[in-house]
Amino acid sequence: MGKSGVAEKPLSAPLKLEFNYTRSTGPTIGAFVSALRNRKVIGALGSDGRVFVPPQEFDPITAEPLTEFVGVSDGGTVVSWTWNAEPYDGQPLAKPFAWALIKLDGADSTMLHAVDVDSSDAISTGMRVRARWAAERVGQIQDIECFEPGETENGVATLDSEGDPVTMITTPISLDFMHTASLGESFYLRGLAEGKLIGGRSGPNDKVYIPPRGTNPTNGRPMVEQVELPDRGIITTFCIVNVPFLGQKIKPPYVAAYVLLDGADIAFLHLILECDAADIRMGMRVEAKWKPREEWGYGLENIEYFRPTGEPDAEYDTYKHHL
Repeated sequence: MGKSGVAEKPLSAPLKLEFNYTRSTGPTIGAFVSALRNRKVIGALGSDGRVFVPPQEFDPITAEPLTEFVGVSDGGTVVSWTWNAEPYDGQPLAKPFAWALIKLDGADSTMLHAVDVDSSDAISTGMRVRARWAAERVGQIQDIECFEPGETENGVATLDSEGDPVTMITTPISLDFMHTASLGESFYLRGLAEGKLIGGRSGPNDKVYIPPRGTNPTNGRPMVEQVELPDRGIITTFCIVNVPFLGQKIKPPYVAAYVLLDGADIAFLHLILECDAADIRMGMRVEAKWKPREEWGYGLENIEYFRPTGEPDAEYDTYKHHL
């Protein structure tokens, strides 16, 4: 039986997406961050004689790799700036500061960095600034904590290097935002918090989607009718995960599969456990393994995984149009 889901207020919650992005530096960025580790700033020399800081990997005129480096000063001039009144976590300073494009002495391009001043009245275009170096440096842009007003006492950087070159860098990526769920998402999430799987459809004869969409993709009508589904279904397609990766919580091999719940018209992705990965097959009947009630929240992670029921497999013709 379906029912209307338009009466309740949509759910909303703060969300945070974060991960560590690790990349190889290559010869150009590697040389730049290796120099930063040694309290030096270097740029790349272009075919027209310009010095690019930070160094570009390819010449903007010839498109050839830039391989010749030039030392520059760690002091320079503010070319333009903007005031950051409310810093986010992970930014260079925890108090209000200026973002500025700074042209270092000896460079022909600008670099973006923070300038530590007390207010927006204390910074201006043309101001002379110098790098404030971190006490512990590892070979990343944060080796310069920020810039501060004043002239540098350091000269132009030399190209001699100390220590092994930096070949890998890891950058933390983070995004904080407030997410407001659609009406369909809201009744779906409220159902999960009560141990129910609730799909949506736009009318009695239309397809049932779980999770629900805002509108039916085939007819454009709002998907406001709720349909409670059982926590049993079949595996349509699956993947055996054999490769380990950072943050992995389950030891490979294990199976990620698309589960088509009985009465639904679209499958969703979930884990399959309590059986050998080699025994998983298309059409296998599975059921949800729920976490303990006290661990439930507003999310599909309330279901820890799906497991085989032991029932006979579904015939291919009964689910082939869901692949």
